[in-house]
Amino acid sequence: MVSILATVLTDGIDAVEAACQEALDQNVCSCAVIINILARRRDPAPALTILTPHALRLQHEPQADCARYDSLRRAS
Repeated sequence: MVSILATVLTDGIDAVEAACQEALDQNVCSCAVIINILARRRDPAPALTILTPHALRLQHEPQADCARYDSLRRAS
């Protein structure tokens, strides 16, 4: 109970109350579940995709060449 009440300082009473209600709706009465619900709601949205300028794009697609690695191993 103390752990749940401590989250009021960071998440606010409304968010904690909503998380408790969600846990009760799922028939789960666990501090860990309530804190997890709060954490999931707190996570930011995915980062925006940044467009790569044409000057920084690859001109030639790289190809996997394991023979180059094998040649390095033979040299030593």
